[in-house]
Formats: sequence, C-alpha cells, structure tokens
Amino acid sequence: MTALILASQSAARRAMLEAAGVPHEAEPARVDEDAVKASFRAQGRGARDLADALAELKAVKMSGRVPGAFVLGCDSTVALADGTMLDKPESREDAAAQLRAMRGSVVRLWSAAVLAERGVPTWRVVDGAKLHVRAFSDVWLETYLDAEWPAIAGCVGAFRLEGPGVQLFSRVEGDHFTILGLPLLPLLDHLRVRGVLPA
Repeated sequence: MTALILASQSAARRAMLEAAGVPHEAEPARVDEDAVKASFRAQGRGARDLADALAELKAVKMSGRVPGAFVLGCDSTVALADGTMLDKPESREDAAAQLRAMRGSVVRLWSAAVLAERGVPTWRVVDGAKLHVRAFSDVWLETYLDAEWPAIAGCVGAFRLEGPGVQLFSRVEGDHFTILGLPLLPLLDHLRVRGVLPA
C-alpha cells in the first residue's frame, strides 16, 4: 500500500485523518507562506486561489523529497465580507481585532487539499463555506480569548469550530470537515480509487 504523508503538523487535520482510519505520517513542508500571500495580495487574487496555491506548493515541495508516496498538502483561508483575507493572529490583540472585524457579518472560508506524486500535483479539491458570525459582546469576546488564547494562535480567523469557537457563529453553510480545514469525504473517495485505502 502506498504511503500517505500529510505535509503539515496541523493537529486538526491529523485528528481527522486518524479518526477516519487513514494511516499517514505528518511532516511540515516548510514553505514561505508569507511570500505567497504577499504576492497574491499584490496581484489582487482572492482567498480561494490562495488556499489552492498554498496546498499545491506544500504537496509538490514535499513529494519531490519522498518519491513513491502520496503527499497531501492542505490550506485554509478566511476572508471578510469585503474580501480582505485574514492571517493567523500574531497576538491576543490581533486575534481580538480579527474577531471584531468578523462580528455581525458573513465570512467565507476556503479549504484546499492537493495530492502530489513525484513533485507533480495529481488531484485537488477546493471547497468553501459561509460562516455567519453573531453580534457577540465585547465581554463575551474577552471571556472567549481568556479560554482560547494562545491555542488559537495557529488558526486563521482565530477560532476552532471543534472548540468554544463554535459559539462565534449563528449559522454555518458548508461541510463540517471543510470548516475544520480538510475536505475529507472527497479525499477519502480518491484514496480508495488509488488503492491507498481499501474499497
């Protein structure tokens, strides 16, 4: 059976693969995400394309080093209603500012997954979701950050849907796994087709 390598150390993505019974190893791809993001912003390209490009970059870079393996690159982006893309918060104050910018609006989340073999992308899926952020109070925001900071420092949009971050939303439209950072069901289908998982 061909090995699957997750080009990431994301705890959420690893947990999804483990819970689904997908044998894998995880190793970060070590790509310069900031440079790619700066380039995309300069070109006026959107959050969907950025998630796709970063997922591909991670998969391709890692797969060139491990011939014979399937390498899974993933990325998620969050954009405000006006299209402004959010980054992982650098501080508690930055997280609070992001959450205030999201408050009372609908934000878009995109999660991309790309499989690469021998340095070439061979499969991809990009899925989106709409997150309706409730008009939470400043008092609630501080309580939330007391509970979740610094655990959410690595989370774009400063939330984890699988934790207290679910309370940020009045409604979500989209696949649960996509919101957690990995369009899992199409990936499982493809892994069965390719023989990585039994059919």
